[in-house]
Amino acid sequence: MTIKVYLLIFSLPALFVSCAQRETAQEEIRETSKFTSQWKFALGEHEGANELAYDDSQWKTLDLPHDWSITEPYHIDNPGGHGTAFMIGGIGWYRKSFHWPRENAGKRVETTFDGVYQNSTVWINGKELGTRPFGYITFKYDLTDWIKPGETNVIAVRVDNSDQPNSRWYSGSGIYRNVWLTTTSKTFIDPWGVFITTPQVSDHSATIRLESQVRNQNDHSAEITVLSEIFSPQGKRILHNSKELNVGAQDETAFSVEFETNDPQLWSVSDPSLYFIKQTIISNGEKIDDYLTPFGIRTFHFDPQLGFFLNGESMKIKGVCMHHDLGALGAAVNVRAMERQLEILRDMGVNAIRTAHNPPAPELLHLCDLMGFLVMNETFDEWKLPKTSYGYSVFWDQWHEQDLRDHILRDRNHPSVIIWSIGNEILEQWQPQGTAMAKHLAGIVRELDPTRPITAGNNEPTPDNSLIKSGMMDLIGYNYKHESFADFPDLFPGESFIAAETTSALATRGSYDHPSDSIRVWPYRWDEKFLDGNPDHTCSAYDNCHTPWGSSHGASWKPIKKYDFLSGLFIWTGFDYLGEPTPYEWPSRSSYFGIVDLAGFPKDAFYMYKSEWTSDIVLHIFPHWNWQPGQEIDIWAYYNQADEVELFLNGTSLGIRAKQEDDLHVSWRVPFEPGAVRAVSRKNGQVVKENEIHTAGDAARMKITADRSLIKSGGEDLSFITIDIVDKNGNMVPFADNKVVISIEGDASIAGVDNGDQTSHHDFQGNTIKAFHGKCLAIIRSGKANGRIKVLFESEGLPSETITLNVN
Repeated sequence: MTIKVYLLIFSLPALFVSCAQRETAQEEIRETSKFTSQWKFALGEHEGANELAYDDSQWKTLDLPHDWSITEPYHIDNPGGHGTAFMIGGIGWYRKSFHWPRENAGKRVETTFDGVYQNSTVWINGKELGTRPFGYITFKYDLTDWIKPGETNVIAVRVDNSDQPNSRWYSGSGIYRNVWLTTTSKTFIDPWGVFITTPQVSDHSATIRLESQVRNQNDHSAEITVLSEIFSPQGKRILHNSKELNVGAQDETAFSVEFETNDPQLWSVSDPSLYFIKQTIISNGEKIDDYLTPFGIRTFHFDPQLGFFLNGESMKIKGVCMHHDLGALGAAVNVRAMERQLEILRDMGVNAIRTAHNPPAPELLHLCDLMGFLVMNETFDEWKLPKTSYGYSVFWDQWHEQDLRDHILRDRNHPSVIIWSIGNEILEQWQPQGTAMAKHLAGIVRELDPTRPITAGNNEPTPDNSLIKSGMMDLIGYNYKHESFADFPDLFPGESFIAAETTSALATRGSYDHPSDSIRVWPYRWDEKFLDGNPDHTCSAYDNCHTPWGSSHGASWKPIKKYDFLSGLFIWTGFDYLGEPTPYEWPSRSSYFGIVDLAGFPKDAFYMYKSEWTSDIVLHIFPHWNWQPGQEIDIWAYYNQADEVELFLNGTSLGIRAKQEDDLHVSWRVPFEPGAVRAVSRKNGQVVKENEIHTAGDAARMKITADRSLIKSGGEDLSFITIDIVDKNGNMVPFADNKVVISIEGDASIAGVDNGDQTSHHDFQGNTIKAFHGKCLAIIRSGKANGRIKVLFESEGLPSETITLNVN
């Protein structure tokens, strides 16, 4: 059956609404602010720290989001092991003192935690508000009955991440996502009660259906008017409706409104146009609450024969899986760091993200809405059967239904979200109870959102799979099994396909083994771990090194490209991530799966995808050209928009190569001699692009490049500065490992340093970093004030370098 979905809205904090839209809406009644500055923090257990009068004067003062694990040293005996990057968990306490204005008496106040890893318990002025064990879920607490207007109040949070291992990847520890404080009247719009769909959408018109809830926490009923206004992407009010409601005391009332709009601007990956709805509550002529909900109008569906369609146009889903850490920043959320990751992936041609394997930070979805990325939004990596000693299975019975409901309610209005995934490689696939459990979970999702298809990542995608047998999977999710992609219509007649996870190819940026010598498939047995996990056996960029269950990059992409009924794929992974350095163990502490390394530097496979997935002209040749005389080297070229590539060594042609059939590259085997390798791509005899690499000499200087030289003040914006070690002619020195020392003049700080080396145990948040294959990275965080920042880079034997950043 063809699944058609006409869904179009998402909720955003007001800070993600455009300036033009915000000025038009003039939102000013509801007060929502970040509640992240000047928290007190201490590791370990602290008896009485939940009490109002507890003395926290000796605790560290910091701003949230905060991940304490990323600041601690690696140790081989840390109980999380290689899966969690050999970093600590433990127990930590947070406290925040704040003054609550007397004029706010009689108002309602709520705090929202976007994510705390994990087992958090929250108190206000000594009153326990509740506990949430799941480290990836957003949760809220009503503070109204316990907050003291005109006085100092204290929120205390205990975080317990001591039971290890509880994750198969690096989780981080602490209040690692944002915290918000919202003040409203006691009659208010419930944001998670807002749901907007469009039953009919065409190029010429759209029907917009708003479902909403108003809650009344007064002891008397409320006679109100709800004004709903729709604003265009340009900020112009185009539609409005008024609804008269009577909401009982301590009760809630649901209502719905339909709008018709002409010539809608459809949300798409190439033009993510966003409208927004402003809802205002009016009581006795006074505006007492308002709430903004940005949204995008679009349609999509999956067809069993023809694949995926967005706004009626056929489109391959070209996706990557992403874990939540931000490299050197750890798990602590930073909008600019996530935006940079998405910018890099978009340059590669990625149009979709899978949130592996948990609810993401809200800011990631906001960015996907704004930037035009499709999203597979996943809830669970584990159901009741455990994958780790202390994983989600420990909480399953008590918490899975509420966590799933909260996830769907929070995210169901994002236009970027096109698929719900209720699980990843769930062990119940092989157990009969998996069928009933899948029906139960899918029933919850459909109750809250009947507009999107449901899937799960199955590493045994056969008709006998218990999850698939439930009949609840709108999309049959394949994890790996690329060799059977072409057989999908025979295995699952009339069903729709998504490759939820593919590839698991291994590479270290800048490391090249000869293709005939490199390890193509790692030997593996479940009962003996990896038989060869030596981190010195690095996998090269020649796209032939992968796990036994995975494939090379090309092997998974080729069938997806070939068959219309294969809607698309999500590659494991877009970026390297902390933890799970499969197949390696100590000293490796981060993954080798990424197409981009942990520092954000592309590996060579990046250009294979870019040549296939974008219209940009690509001609990428590798490896570097520093080898031993006479050594035979395979030179590969990824290219597009050309018929052929000719290779020259020191001006002498080594021949013309052209891709045959479904080839994704061309290659030459060349005896090394120092000098220059030049590639020229041509179409119909005309030059399309040239590229040249040179034998590098000794390191002579540092080349410093900032991704942005103008950043915002306020203590959250970042500049990512790349340091290349180059010779006197500007060629990057491929084996350079010079130590770089970074210092700053001005109101700024070093947020992180990295080099992409999966085995390095450097301090991510120190001020020194060694180059790895000629490159390293410094991440500079703005301070609170405007001004100029000077960043100084020093390395023994090389001239010092300075770069200036402007902050406003």
